Amino acid sequence: MAKVICAENDIRRRAWTGVALGAMTLLAACASSPNALTDLTHIDTAQGSEENIASLTAVIERSPNDPEAYNIRGSAYGRAGRYREALEDFNRAIALDPTSYRAYANRALIHRYMGNQQSALADYNQAITLNPRYDVAYIGRGELYRLAGRTQEAFRDFERAIQLDTTDPRAYHRRGLLYQASGQHQFAIEDFTKAISLAPSQPYGYNGRGISYLALGDDENAFADFNTAIRLDENLAESWANQALVYERRGEPDKAARSYARAASLDPDYIPAREGLARTRNASTVASRS
Repeated sequence: MAKVICAENDIRRRAWTGVALGAMTLLAACASSPNALTDLTHIDTAQGSEENIASLTAVIERSPNDPEAYNIRGSAYGRAGRYREALEDFNRAIALDPTSYRAYANRALIHRYMGNQQSALADYNQAITLNPRYDVAYIGRGELYRLAGRTQEAFRDFERAIQLDTTDPRAYHRRGLLYQASGQHQFAIEDFTKAISLAPSQPYGYNGRGISYLALGDDENAFADFNTAIRLDENLAESWANQALVYERRGEPDKAARSYARAASLDPDYIPAREGLARTRNASTVASRS
């Protein structure tokens, strides 16, 4: 990944730690990202349960020309993973109110999940055109750019959301990922810490910050962050694999293997867990024979 440099950040943002992560650490770091469904605009009533969707449907039946009703139900469908129904509702909301920047941003997210990246980009652009101060659209578009490897554009969007005084932790978390991937670990730690302060019950900031602590040789703080991530959500494979990294660095392959095994059981396709498990089991076997 190219180094992230933004003209607005002057000399301070050009400082580089020069610390390179090992391959296994890089793999764990790259997986650090929030649950995608948290990307939907936060509306308290729009949870993805069947009961809430039924209630929202009743609202639409009473007010079939209310664009916000479709927008809210679309968000509920999105949280439930019912993307085609969500898309239909956002289409209807936009048809009823073509100035609804929230509906465009929500529809963009659904397009992204469905693999329609160009449609997603067009909708984010339209949301920003309608409301240049809508932080959610910058964060969503920034993530679209980040996943496409367009790091400079991603960085600018996350930076813009932060300049707008966003309270959305994703802006800081994802800018932190960009700093991390380009070796700017101290700046990454600052961003992950801010993300944690905005969402202390979410494990992702702790995992991200722990990886950067590891890169700086601060295994103690890294271990504390990974353990906190596990306490917050013991079903996240990334947290267990990250904990295993510390055990591995400490020369404790048996403990590392157990943590990697837990990660692999939670997500059999998680490459860092599979590779780490094979590596530490081999190390344990060699140690037992010597």
